[in-house]
Amino acid sequence: MPTPIEIDRLQELLGGGAQLVDVLPTRVYGEQHLPGAVNIPLTQLDRETTAVLDKRSAVVVYCWDYI
Repeated sequence: MPTPIEIDRLQELLGGGAQLVDVLPTRVYGEQHLPGAVNIPLTQLDRETTAVLDKRSAVVVYCWDYI
């Protein structure tokens, strides 16, 4: 289940090896994203596109409202 987290918790997770996934459209990701984030647009999330992720590590998924 999705759980909102604050920046301190994000930094803790990333320090422990968590992966950061930006789910915004590729165009928006290209304009600005958090350092180290990979882009997997929400409309493309599936078994194939997430194969690049390490299944043994936590995954932090984020987006922001760009409209």
